[in-house]
Amino acid sequence: MGAEKNPRRVADNEAMAVARMLRTSPQKLNLVAGLIRGKKVEKALSDLTFSKRRIAGEVKKCLQSAIANAENNHGLDVDSLVVAEAWVGKNLVMKRGRPRARGRFGKIMKPFSEITIKVRQTGESA
Repeated sequence: MGAEKNPRRVADNEAMAVARMLRTSPQKLNLVAGLIRGKKVEKALSDLTFSKRRIAGEVKKCLQSAIANAENNHGLDVDSLVVAEAWVGKNLVMKRGRPRARGRFGKIMKPFSEITIKVRQTGESA
């Protein structure tokens, strides 16, 4: 007799994906996340494709992973998916430094962050 199955962390009509250790600050990543919140996945993917932000490619990979999870793991219809939520969290911060004048030391913080994207199947189909 095996262990009991874990309950789903999301609803039956939802799927999610998480991208961790993204080499950008949470503040900058949140600007890209705000770009796709509430949009249909086709529109969100095209917006990320043509965005000038460096981190948009990593966010696009995470969104594609959420879409693949919805289709393969949960059997949802890809044409009716919407980006329900996209939230950003902090991760570790690399501490670096640079020698400054008069024996001082300038701190350089190199933050990492993570993004969680949740897609939801809506009633109407495109």
